[in-house]
Amino acid sequence: MEIKRKVLAYITKDDHAGRKILVFEQEGNPEAGLQVPGGTIEEDELLIDALYREIEEETGIRRDQLQLNGKVDKKNYFPENRKNVIHERNVFHLTYIGEDENEWDTCVNSTGKDNGMIFHCRWMPVNDLPALAAGQDELIDFII
Repeated sequence: MEIKRKVLAYITKDDHAGRKILVFEQEGNPEAGLQVPGGTIEEDELLIDALYREIEEETGIRRDQLQLNGKVDKKNYFPENRKNVIHERNVFHLTYIGEDENEWDTCVNSTGKDNGMIFHCRWMPVNDLPALAAGQDELIDFII
């Protein structure tokens, strides 16, 4: 069994309407579903560096625009399309402290398979959150 180490980011902000979480969808790829930032930890990369790298690649949000609240949990996920792989997900909760935008598009600039993809990012009330792709919402109760 192959283990792929991953990070997931629950990025929240509070406003007059309550707590919101940052989600995104891939332009032109609706079957990918609604997601939170995350991805694979590269070889010899520190867990925390992978977290901030993935957030910036997928959302454009920089490290200095975030406050790390802590690690929520580690949860294994078994992708349906890859029976011999376990995704070891390290889930973090962060608070957005940057300037407010309700939604925006980010073009991924990386050396990975997401390079060139456009992600439509937006804030969604945590209490109204539908199921996220690939079980990414399994630990969401820790931040409500």
